Order: sequence, then structure tokens, then C-alpha cells
Amino acid sequence: MPQHQRADARRNYARILAVAEREVAAHGADASLERIARVAGVGSATVRRHFPGRGALLEAVFRERIESLCARAVASTDAVDARAALLEWLDGFTEYAASARGMAEALAQDRLVEPEQVSACSVKLEGAVEPLLRRAAESGAVAPDVTAADLLALVTGIALATERHADPAAEGRRLLDLTVRGISPTG
Repeated sequence: MPQHQRADARRNYARILAVAEREVAAHGADASLERIARVAGVGSATVRRHFPGRGALLEAVFRERIESLCARAVASTDAVDARAALLEWLDGFTEYAASARGMAEALAQDRLVEPEQVSACSVKLEGAVEPLLRRAAESGAVAPDVTAADLLALVTGIALATERHADPAAEGRRLLDLTVRGISPTG
């Protein structure tokens, strides 16, 4: 969002994006633009002025969520309990992955997010969670050979496995719990 826009336009953009994120979480990539406009308290023309199509809105939601997950990982790096902080981050990432059902496919179909961009997001997420994972491993809470890429792959797999489940978030949390038991050192 360009900073040279008026304050009300920036507020509208932020409100639309926040509502869109909730609607995508609830209804997937097919969330209604008209409903997003109505819930955000703006006209559909305002939504289209900021986001010329569904793809542009989905891309913005995707980018915003990745930034938020990275910021959350960085903020948790110095937590007293590294294991709890890592598990909290993984839970948030799993919840996001479950709620974003259909978004990656829709973005890929519209060619709004190229494979290189998805790779760049993965690299960004890995870089953000790596210090948190390293601290958890140093404290003995996670096996030392677990990598950030491993965690992203596991959560991605969980999201794919639960995509058509009646309650993808609950099933994702259940599978994450099983996964955590698998990456934790025995002992």
C-alpha cells in the first residue's frame, strides 16, 4: 500500500485486507468480494480500486500473512521457553495453512504467484523460524537434526492432508500434535 495515499484510503485498505483474511479463512479462496466489501463497510468499487480482482486480493492476504508469521517467529526468538514458543508458532502456522485452503491453488491458476515467489516466501519463513528452532534444539526440546525446512514441509503436508476435512483447523492441530511427538527427542 503506497504511503502517499490519503489516510482514509490507507484505513480502507487495511480494513479490507483484515476482513478478506477472515473471509478467506472461513470460506477459502472463493470468499465473496461483495461480502468482504459489506463487512469492511466499504463499497465494492472501493475494494476493486485497491484490488482490481480476486487474485490481487488473495495475493495481498497471502503476503500479509507470511509477513505476520515471520514477525511472530522473530518476536518469539527470545522467549524464556523456546519449546513453547516454537510450538505456538507452529500452531499459528498450521492454523493459517488450514485456513488458506484453496488460496495457493487459486493464486497459481491465475499466475499471480510464480513458483519463485512461493520459494521466496518459504525461504523467508525458514529464515524467521530458524533462530527459534535452534534455541529449542539447544535446550533439548527438539531433535538437533530437525530443520526449518522440515517444519514447513510437515505443516504444508498437514494442510494438504486436512484440506477437505470437515474441520481442517482441528484436524491440523491434531496432526501437528502427532508430528511434534515425532520431532521431539526420545528420552
